[in-house]
Formats: sequence, structure tokens, C-alpha cells
Amino acid sequence: MASNTISFLPVQISTSQFCNEKPHNASLLPLPLSSFYGNKLLVSHSKLRTLSLKGNKPSANVTVLSTLPTKKYTSQKIPKWSARAIRSFGLGELEARKLKYPNTGTDALLMGILIEGTSPAAKFLRANGITFFKVREETVNLLGKSEMYFFSPEHPPLTEQAQRALDWAVEEKLKSGDSGEITTTHILLGTWSEKESAGRKILETLGFNDDKAKEVAESMNGDVALSFK
Repeated sequence: MASNTISFLPVQISTSQFCNEKPHNASLLPLPLSSFYGNKLLVSHSKLRTLSLKGNKPSANVTVLSTLPTKKYTSQKIPKWSARAIRSFGLGELEARKLKYPNTGTDALLMGILIEGTSPAAKFLRANGITFFKVREETVNLLGKSEMYFFSPEHPPLTEQAQRALDWAVEEKLKSGDSGEITTTHILLGTWSEKESAGRKILETLGFNDDKAKEVAESMNGDVALSFK
């Protein structure tokens, strides 16, 4: 297994990189020094979707998604997912954990798109008054709060509706015959296609409808600038 040695250094990251919903001017936040500071880390590339970071101290695993889960197709038979789509999915999964939900649902897929914030789908939603904070509030209103002492799994499994939304995204991309990637717009419209899902109900509550779905479909392939190569 090939490996490379790298040095882990503290960095500063603008909060605007995580969410465009920040109500005041974003500022640079110094990240705290981690236990890896000053050590050399061994990065091992797994055939799965994780990077294993090993140093002189106990090792840590960092999950790096390269594709999204689908039931109907193998990863070799479908187009690549855009970088924004993959990042949106990961952020949605994380939000499900923050809310202590046992699963990643269509509500989480929707929140992930808005947390990532840079895709045409996210910009369209915000332009129509659908923000992350509103979606999160509606999610809690609809699904309730989890018990205080419940802890979500590291990767909350997809609900059946969320899985079908991702499968819909793949199917629509294949039907189009385009050579581009599967984008966050595909995920948004896949969520909308699930009529009884939490994500669809939240969108309807916030004013999204079929006419807006048709409008957002025009940017179906518009967020591939940061795609993997």
C-alpha cells in the first residue's frame, strides 16, 4: 500500500467557507492545535473511502467520500458525483448527527445543500427565502428532538426515501445522456420527487413548488467547477 509522509500544521479557515448563512461578517477563526501538531503523519490510501492518519500518537481515521451510496447501480456504471454534491451529502450526514437523529433523511440532504452553500441549487433556494436556519427549524418541528442521551451512529444510515432520492438523481443523469457529473441540483430534485418525504414537506412549507422545481432544473449541470479528477 503506497503511503506519503506529511506534516500537520495549524491553519486558519474563514467561517464563510462552511455556511453562507452567517448573520454577521465572517472572521478568521484559529483552529486549536490538535494532538497531531508537530508530528509526521502517515497517509494510507484505502480502497474504500477513508484515509488513515497515523503518527507517533494514537491514529485517527478521516472519512473522505468519493461517491454516494446508490442501490440500483454500481459505482462503475454511473457518472461521477460533483465535489459539491459529495460535500453537501457529508455535511447533511453531519447535521443529522448533530440533531441526534438515527438516520440521514431527505431533510438532512436538503440541509447539506444549504450548509455547503456554493452550488446553484443552494443559491436558488436562498434567493427564494429557503435558508439553512429555516429548514433546520422546520425539520425539528416536523421530526421532533431526539432524546438527550441518544447518540447517532458515526454514519447515520439513509432512510428509504433519502436512498430513493439519490437513486432518482442517478437515473435522471443517465436519462439525460450528458457526460457531466451528478450535481446538488439532482439531489434537490430527487428530494422533491419523494412526495411523502420530510424534505419535500419542508420545501412545500417554505414555498417551494413544481414551477420552482422546473426553474431550478435549468441549472442541473451547473455546479461542476470543483469536480474530482
